[in-house]
Amino acid sequence: MQHRRFLALFSLLMVMALLLAACPAPAAPAPATSSEAAAPAAEATKAPESEAAAPVAPVAPAAVSDEVVTIEYWQYNFEARVTAMNQLIEMFEAENPNIKVVHNSDIPYAEFRDKIAASVPAGVGPDVASLFYGWQSAWIDAGYLVPLPEDAFPPAMVASDFSPMVQASFVDGTLYTLPTAVRTLALFYNKDLMTAAGLDPEKPPTTLDELAEQAVACTVRAANGDYEVEGFVTDLGAQDHHWFREVLVRQFGGVPYSDDGRTVMYNDDAGLQAWNYLLAFKTELETGDNTLFTDSTNAFVSGKVCFHVDGSFRLGTLASSAPDMNFGVAELPTHNGIQSTFGSYWTHGITKKAAADQARFDASVKFLQFITSAQAGSIWVDIVGELPAQLEAGSDPELAADPKLGAFARGLAYAHATFFADESAQRQAMIDAYDMVVLADEDPAVALEIAAETDQEILDGFFSK
Repeated sequence: MQHRRFLALFSLLMVMALLLAACPAPAAPAPATSSEAAAPAAEATKAPESEAAAPVAPVAPAAVSDEVVTIEYWQYNFEARVTAMNQLIEMFEAENPNIKVVHNSDIPYAEFRDKIAASVPAGVGPDVASLFYGWQSAWIDAGYLVPLPEDAFPPAMVASDFSPMVQASFVDGTLYTLPTAVRTLALFYNKDLMTAAGLDPEKPPTTLDELAEQAVACTVRAANGDYEVEGFVTDLGAQDHHWFREVLVRQFGGVPYSDDGRTVMYNDDAGLQAWNYLLAFKTELETGDNTLFTDSTNAFVSGKVCFHVDGSFRLGTLASSAPDMNFGVAELPTHNGIQSTFGSYWTHGITKKAAADQARFDASVKFLQFITSAQAGSIWVDIVGELPAQLEAGSDPELAADPKLGAFARGLAYAHATFFADESAQRQAMIDAYDMVVLADEDPAVALEIAAETDQEILDGFFSK
């Protein structure tokens, strides 16, 4: 029910006196300026210094109005996510007829951060926005987000009801965002291509050695050297930079970062072994090329790749773009008996635009509560393929037993989520290192060391603030 506030009492001389009382919603908090919350934002997302530092105070409660409160929700264009959110918005508006949600999902991924950077500082754009959890530090530093009110999102509730990896949404004990779903990585495999290669499609690789062997067996090249079927494609621009840091490095006996997240540690002997394993698919085994079919993901969706490391969200893409593909999903291959996977999530935050207007802020809080509920998580997993962030929905035994989602769900028990000061820049450091080796014939050890130095500079810049 729409909250209503009155600035004056009706006259006692009126024939009919109507007194309506409504509890005022909590005031929107101003953005934190804690030194630990500050992060060096990329040029495309950084707000002017004055924008980042200025506190945001909500306006005074408005007078009584029967008008519908309109808020905007933004996310980048990803078909399965758009479909799921449209369904959630329809349900939310049915339960809250005085709130209308405008869903802006037409922005391509590559332009999304630039659009946010141009709109939020100007006081336009989204009231609630979707963002990758690794961007949160940069968005807080730029002044885009305001803390979530504790009465609506109690920290104890988040700790008890959500996946442990969601603790990454807290900065200095303050919650800034909350997700609908979380995700892990697993190994996708094309059963028809395995069969054509003489492999058993019901026995995908379970170790790194088996992955290398089966990728070679699956690879088919024409007489002129062109790839007809790629066994495995190394692609640092996709999920392989996560696979390297949080999986391969650990499986070869190392750790990617220090426990406090301040120091890069993947440039040791274990990290170099992991790096060389990843590079070998291109440089030695020649099982694929990430420049074909746009990238490794499109190549797999097109039925041209046998094995592919990806997240649970890819299930939605395959369901819509390749509904007839005969594929399976397995937990990531082990090495030295070590299981590991990368856990991450896209999350939702309330912007300073919403905080500048009490009615929009209240509506935004209510909307965020709805799209992060267990009900929303169950709907999201069915449409998008990501796992519910809420433990209530994610603990469904049928989920762990599902032939496609089960590998991702089981991986939650041993998933690692990387702390990112600037996810885009840290990913680019790995992409550049790979290109140094493949395109410029740089020594792998030198390229890895350069990536680590770049990564360390990013972390040092963040923690120095």
